Amino acid sequence: MMMKAFLTSFALIFLAELGDKTQLATMLLVSQGQSAKAVFFGAAAALVLSSLIGVMAGSWLIKIFPPNILQTGAGVAFIGIGVLLLLGRF
Repeated sequence: MMMKAFLTSFALIFLAELGDKTQLATMLLVSQGQSAKAVFFGAAAALVLSSLIGVMAGSWLIKIFPPNILQTGAGVAFIGIGVLLLLGRF
């Protein structure tokens, strides 16, 4: 069960991060002559920290709200952000 959760989260995050702002920012930093090793470790540390915050927030929220409410809320938030992006207000 633990390996399934690991592989699922790895695959989802890996695919979601391909071509996003973070990847573009790291490419820009390296292309400007920054140390590739330093950029890699800095970006990796930032992603680990943001993932830790997400896991901690999710663990806390699941104690307060049932999973179906969290899923619905996340879906509404994604749709809302998408609409704001399309309208140029985000």
